[in-house]
Amino acid sequence: MIRTRIKYCGLTREDDLAVAIDCGVDAIGFVAYARSPRFVGAARAAELAELLPPFVTPVVLFVNPTRDEVAAYLDLIPGATLQFHGDETPAECGQFGNPWIKAARVAADGRVAGADCDLASYAARYVGARAILLDAHSDGFGGAGKTFDWRLASGPLALPVVLSGGLDASNVGAGMAAVTPLAVDVSSGIERSRGIKDADKMRSFAAAVRAADDARHRA
Repeated sequence: MIRTRIKYCGLTREDDLAVAIDCGVDAIGFVAYARSPRFVGAARAAELAELLPPFVTPVVLFVNPTRDEVAAYLDLIPGATLQFHGDETPAECGQFGNPWIKAARVAADGRVAGADCDLASYAARYVGARAILLDAHSDGFGGAGKTFDWRLASGPLALPVVLSGGLDASNVGAGMAAVTPLAVDVSSGIERSRGIKDADKMRSFAAAVRAADDARHRA
């Protein structure tokens, strides 16, 4: 059975990290964007990453960073996967030698915000990425709790899909059915306030993903 991977993003506290690990998540996201309420500096992200068990991947999220900003995190978390949410070029994303993911902020018309192209063309442009993360277009760069029209992502793309944007335990199964993603990514949908996760919501989300996988397997 193919298992959908789970990434919990925007963690800032040890207690939340412990619950996420207990939920069996595959990746933990640390936000390196200083304007985010979920921001953690390099030293703090490294402290949290040190608590991750084997086979749980640390992911560091950037928005239009300088090379030095990325290097500061990689100096302390050298095995991190990088996630880029801004206007970074493929060359800028790939220059560090680490695995990377590129986010696409999907607008209502199916085009990618800031890129002047559709989703298929955008994925082909960033073909060096390990996956494309699909998020809803909002005024910020993720974490807004908004969904997008999943039908826009139902066609074939050049990269595996990480589904994000407004997911929670009540809708992640429908999103998985519509998109069949490699992984799902959640932040605001497992929070009680920005940057502070809710243990019950975290457990419910993981259970909903597993239930959707089971349902697909039985179908």
